[in-house]
Amino acid sequence: MRWEQIDLKAGLVHVARVKNGTPSTHPIRGPELRALRDLRREYPESPYLFVTERGGPMTPATVRKMIARAGELAALPFPIHPHMLRHSAGYKLANEGHDTRAIQQYLGHKNITHTVRYTELSPERFRGFWKD
Repeated sequence: MRWEQIDLKAGLVHVARVKNGTPSTHPIRGPELRALRDLRREYPESPYLFVTERGGPMTPATVRKMIARAGELAALPFPIHPHMLRHSAGYKLANEGHDTRAIQQYLGHKNITHTVRYTELSPERFRGFWKD
């Protein structure tokens, strides 16, 4: 990720998608915004948010290794990878009862069938259908 994708004043991140997904703009919450400002102060010259010890951009392989190692340290019973974070966000939003179309846009899915998987298993999907 590059700093040009982050608007610290407005508290927004501009998300460019891979695999032909729909780009979008997301709000950045207070704690994350403060952490990003601290990070920017720490590495003011870098065009990248996440850098190696040498100041270069972090590679996808490095991120995969870091997340896999975090899963091992947490003693999770299965190996984890970065895409699991995306899936967990989708399931969390669905379980909180968010609209499927809103989740679709948030995740950048062009096709709603890729989003439906998150709502199919949600116990919240039928809540409020009937009044007592």
